Amino acid sequence: MSLEHEYLKQDHLNGFDNYKYNCRDTGVLSIYVMHPFWNWVVQYCPKNIAPNLLTFTGFLCTVAMYLMFTIMDYDFMASDPDHPEVPHLPRWVWFSAAILLFLAYTLDGIDGKQARRTGTSGPLGELFDHGLDSYTAGLIPATMYSIFGRGARYSVPPHRMFFTMCNVLVNFYLTHFEKYNTGVMFLPWGYDFTMCGMILVFLITGFTGSDLWQYSLPGGITNGMVVEGTLYISALITNWPIVLYNIYKSYKERTGYMRSFSEAVRPLVPLVLCYAIFYGWILESPSDIIERDPRAFFLLMGTIFSNISSRLIVAQMSGTRCDWWNWMFLPTILVIVISGITQWATLELFLLYALNVGATAAHLHYGTCVVRQMCRHFKINCFTIKKSSD
Repeated sequence: MSLEHEYLKQDHLNGFDNYKYNCRDTGVLSIYVMHPFWNWVVQYCPKNIAPNLLTFTGFLCTVAMYLMFTIMDYDFMASDPDHPEVPHLPRWVWFSAAILLFLAYTLDGIDGKQARRTGTSGPLGELFDHGLDSYTAGLIPATMYSIFGRGARYSVPPHRMFFTMCNVLVNFYLTHFEKYNTGVMFLPWGYDFTMCGMILVFLITGFTGSDLWQYSLPGGITNGMVVEGTLYISALITNWPIVLYNIYKSYKERTGYMRSFSEAVRPLVPLVLCYAIFYGWILESPSDIIERDPRAFFLLMGTIFSNISSRLIVAQMSGTRCDWWNWMFLPTILVIVISGITQWATLELFLLYALNVGATAAHLHYGTCVVRQMCRHFKINCFTIKKSSD
């Protein structure tokens, strides 16, 4: 498989040539705490380090955290009181997760500042940053799931975790859907609070152990219900209505792209199809696949979601029409059909693993080729800063 394949068409490249970064950050935590901290940290970063190298290192920290939990708690049972035969995770795992997530968050916060310090700001950096963020959006909730476990007594079973994952991914996607229509990226307030909250939760768990989160409040309200409710309420208050308002305002003031309704909602089509396909698989699975291997199921969904998001990011940055269909849907639907016809549980699990390998390879190929194509187009390097010819 050639790494020189050109996924970007000429209209994409023309759009990137005319692209100008337009972002608004009004978050209280971001403005008064995080940005001052990142401004201080970036001063100690050598100017010969490329911003994309910081971005990629932060991404690798998230991947390392995810792989650590995959090895140590593949089935999300280590913190589940209904599975006492599974030993609890050692405390160093939780402390390591806090450190890795802190590093990932910090590097993600200073990469843009490093780009401005080194005079290397450009569309490649933003695309690279947000494309990797679309992948971590699915990896981080899966690591958090290990804190609470998959049992229904105090946490949420995998069927409910599916909707929680959907909620997290939708919130990420809506930011780029908003920019696709308004031309402005409004950074959501909830992101910084969520990242800081997760780091704090990992630290607390390291000191106290995961048993701290196994509780029930009066009325039978469990920890799982509290977490679920917090995420859903936060989305309904701090994200969804603000996205809709910003899009409405851009039409009213004629500051956005002024697309027709069908074109404006076009990015939502692949997102809805993605979740419909995976939910259909849950309902029709002969072996209850999400209970049998939730980690592989969530990883596949997150990988396909990242590919959908990356293509939307390309479209919104280049000012081109976004896709309404993703080719990865076809093999997924085929696997669902084959599993339903054969009713063979072992085959279904094997096909899930095969889909994960194929989807991951295809998505990495897409991302690598797009980055290489943009580097050729702009005559820059991704991970090094070219010396001036002056």
